[in-house]
Amino acid sequence: MFRTALRNVLAHKARLLMTVLAVMLGVAFVSGTLVFTNSLSTALQNSSAKGFDQVDVAVRPKGREDKGDTVGKTPELTQALLDRSARVPGAASAFGVVRGFTALADKDGKLIGGGFQSEGGNYWGTKDPRYPLVSGHAPSGRGEVLIDSETAKRAGYKVGDRVRMSVDGPVLTPTVAGVFTTDDGNVAAGGSLTLFDTATAQQLFGKPGTYDEIDVTAAAGTSQTALKAALDRALPRDTVETTTGRQLADDQAEIIASSMSGLKQGLLVFAGIALFVGTFIIANTFTMLVAQRTKELALLRAVGASRRQVTRSVLVEAFVVGAVAGVAGLVAGIGIGAGLKALMGTLGATVPDGPLVVSPGTVATALVVGVVVTMLAAWLPGRRAAKIPPVAAMSSVHAKATTKSLVLRNTIGALFSAAGVAVVLAATTMQGSDGQAPMGFGAVLLIIGVFVLTPLLSRPLIAAAAPVLRAFGVSGRLARQNSVRNPRRTAATASALMIGLTLITGMTVMAGSLQTSIDKMASAAIRADYVVSMANGNELSPDVERTLKKTDGVTLTSPLRNAPSRIDGQTEYLTGVNGAAIGELTDLTVEEGSFTVGGDRVVVDDETAKAHDWTAGSHFTVHYEDGKAQQLTVAGVYRGNDMIHGIMLDTARLAPHQRDAADMQVMVKTADGASGAVKDRLEKALGANPAIKVQDKKDISNEIAKMFTLMLNMLYGLLAMAVIVAVLGVINTLAMSVFERSQEIGMLRAIGLERTGIKRMVRLESLVISLFGGVLGIGLGVFFGWAAGELLGTRMPTYELVLPWGRMAVFLLLAAVVGVLAALWPARRAARLNMLQAIKSE
Repeated sequence: MFRTALRNVLAHKARLLMTVLAVMLGVAFVSGTLVFTNSLSTALQNSSAKGFDQVDVAVRPKGREDKGDTVGKTPELTQALLDRSARVPGAASAFGVVRGFTALADKDGKLIGGGFQSEGGNYWGTKDPRYPLVSGHAPSGRGEVLIDSETAKRAGYKVGDRVRMSVDGPVLTPTVAGVFTTDDGNVAAGGSLTLFDTATAQQLFGKPGTYDEIDVTAAAGTSQTALKAALDRALPRDTVETTTGRQLADDQAEIIASSMSGLKQGLLVFAGIALFVGTFIIANTFTMLVAQRTKELALLRAVGASRRQVTRSVLVEAFVVGAVAGVAGLVAGIGIGAGLKALMGTLGATVPDGPLVVSPGTVATALVVGVVVTMLAAWLPGRRAAKIPPVAAMSSVHAKATTKSLVLRNTIGALFSAAGVAVVLAATTMQGSDGQAPMGFGAVLLIIGVFVLTPLLSRPLIAAAAPVLRAFGVSGRLARQNSVRNPRRTAATASALMIGLTLITGMTVMAGSLQTSIDKMASAAIRADYVVSMANGNELSPDVERTLKKTDGVTLTSPLRNAPSRIDGQTEYLTGVNGAAIGELTDLTVEEGSFTVGGDRVVVDDETAKAHDWTAGSHFTVHYEDGKAQQLTVAGVYRGNDMIHGIMLDTARLAPHQRDAADMQVMVKTADGASGAVKDRLEKALGANPAIKVQDKKDISNEIAKMFTLMLNMLYGLLAMAVIVAVLGVINTLAMSVFERSQEIGMLRAIGLERTGIKRMVRLESLVISLFGGVLGIGLGVFFGWAAGELLGTRMPTYELVLPWGRMAVFLLLAAVVGVLAALWPARRAARLNMLQAIKSE
């Protein structure tokens, strides 16, 4: 039986090629994901580990603790602590570390490093061992700065050049005093690092006389552990904590691995989808192969082969196919991993240099996935073939499914579909995240149910295309009959395409609806002409609002300033605003009282009011971050949203209790409204700062739209693998269907149907099957998009369903194109069959 199985594999090489390709693509996606993420993770870990070479023990402040009604304060690392650390036995030296966001512009005035990767720090003394100088000298005062060599190379800066930068708002224009090298992971990933002298860094980052960290190096013969123990004895344990450099490197490696796991899991989900689609092709292929060899298998049974042996022979074929596909997929996956790494470089996301990592786990996963998926998909056709009695197989009595089996299949499909719809509908009535798991479970049940019911659905849906197909004469009628001749095969072929289009359509519906809802939220909540913020989401200096207030044409401004507080023993963040202007700059729905902010009167969003059981007129005591308490009065309750929410009070009341005041945003209203000229005027007033964004409502909308478009394009690209696998499935089904119907095609040619008619028949059959899968996929995608939107609507009042009719038409056209392209080779093969040989074939 083993030799027979191997002979069958070699005898049907062409038939199994598409199956090998389908499995190979899925395996390549899996192995490529593992190679890419492992290589990237290893490179980042190696790079970050180098950054701790100069650190034997790091001293850091302990996190603040909120106790009772007191807002905890983060302990400070003072110069006295630094001096004490340097005198500890076993310490060779100690230096203070200051760090913070620093936006650096290139020569065109554009931000380098994407905002979040733009960092600043301090250069210790005249020769900092952490940052070896390539050229120039140590910085001195606000007028000098160092930049890393990679940034200098990318931006074209050299010693003596003046650069534009910003820390928290105002523009600085220091001179490049020197260029240094660094192993910093952000720089390796395409960011920038700028260094000031220590006093300047402390002043710019709002930390005068204090440090973010104290790094201590061990003397010769002193281990990191011994130095840590000495520091623990010498320093106050209640305010600081110590960590060895080795532990810091390990923690950083763990953080990198954790962050990469999200990317890995996301890519593996799409690889799983491609493999899931591939199982339909494998099952279809082996079903047809087994059907073509029914008499051969019956003969084997007649000469003594058992059912198990017949099933095993099919599984052996599947094992060989899966092993070949697994090896080919692994090789292709290594190429994909290398390609993805190179692609990140072309997109500007530079990654540290490092080898391509192909771990034993990746190799084992590729082979196991290829073999297991193929054998599981082939098991049912093999088992079905083994159960056919030899006599029945010889006479082809088994050829058609019995009424009982069809009724059972349809009943199971109907039950699964009904259960899936019921669970999804029930999930739409739940609140937020509570409904996510039930909705996912319901979606899986519904997809399984529709797949089981697809043979039943194929007849009426394909029959609906009959009037169109009649226009193609005999070829059209034959195509319709061939499409429904074997409903199970048609269903399996269409289902592969259905799954891909379900996901694509569902995500498109969701993205379009969310975009519209956020646009409505922005227009409904904001009356201001412009919103000013930092490019990376960091805090703005209060100087920004003061500058804007003095600018010509500006009539109203208000900051949005966050500050922690304690209310009823819980941490609540206050939002400081200009009480006299905030009502004119926002358009929030007031549910109770009035929108009055000033003195001890505040306004509260509905969620916060409900949590504390407040109404208009309620009084409560707030404990500010400086420890002082004050009684405030709720003047009104407004309906909050994702853009504006919380407790609003006047900045005049909040500012005296803040040590380092900073604004998250500044709202601006102008006499001339939003226009290009006004925007230019505001940007010019802020010094054409690369770190600051000046946005009107349209800009905010476009920024959100870009995010959704980028996300959708990435998902489309990932799901393209599933669509490619589905195309292979259609080609495979048609090619094997042509082989099965060789005699029939020969007879059609003999009685006068021309080659063009044969080609048209095969193409129309492919087109009908693909459109059938497309209609099902788009229908399910719209349903899932609606259901997910209903769930989101519980947390987003402005959410409304938007159906992207244009894109759905494109998706249906895509399904048609898939059908036409998939039929090219099978149609050509059918037309070239020799009619006499075809008639004689069995």
